[in-house]
Amino acid sequence: MATTKVVYQDATVSIEMVPALGRFANNTYILRPASGGAVTVIDVPEGADAIVEALGSTPVERIVVTHHHFDHWLGFDIVRAHTPAPVFAGATETNLDATRNIQPLADGATFTVGGATVRAILTPGHTPGSTCFLVGGALITGDTLFPGGPGRTGSPENLQQEIASITSRLYVLPPETLVLPGHGPSTTIGESKAEYAVFASKSHPADLKGDVLWEM
Repeated sequence: MATTKVVYQDATVSIEMVPALGRFANNTYILRPASGGAVTVIDVPEGADAIVEALGSTPVERIVVTHHHFDHWLGFDIVRAHTPAPVFAGATETNLDATRNIQPLADGATFTVGGATVRAILTPGHTPGSTCFLVGGALITGDTLFPGGPGRTGSPENLQQEIASITSRLYVLPPETLVLPGHGPSTTIGESKAEYAVFASKSHPADLKGDVLWEM
């Protein structure tokens, strides 16, 4: 049996996590309408047989991927063989496989899962088109924001862009908003803001990049 966990639930939708999949311990999120019916799958990593098992016979309305990095796509063919659902990613994302007929999601675009509205929030930095998804009181962040810090970046400019995305686009959300990252455990916006305040109170090298922690 696939190991799954309901990590968020309100009157309109639940978010079910299929955790720690594959060599890179990716999280997949399945958005299920409270009223029943078709679900949305966010990220399709290696180990996707567990995703298919968790889906069972439930119809899939769409597949959404947070950014282009390969570990979030390694299970694509397995999930796509299970469902012909359309596939979406951020409209400004680069290096997407054109053969997959990926449809663009613009910043601020919305879609519905039953009675719930899901909003795309562009957060460039980790990749040019990294996109987070806000549904109710939960935010699925891909590799943009984790407990303790931002996602890995390849240059100081990317890090500064990612920090700007986080502080201007995510930290404006209510502090109780649940943060559900692409790997590892959850946090909240309030907890993350408090961690970032420590980072912001210190000076850092101009060439800072890579794996950064707010406690640095």
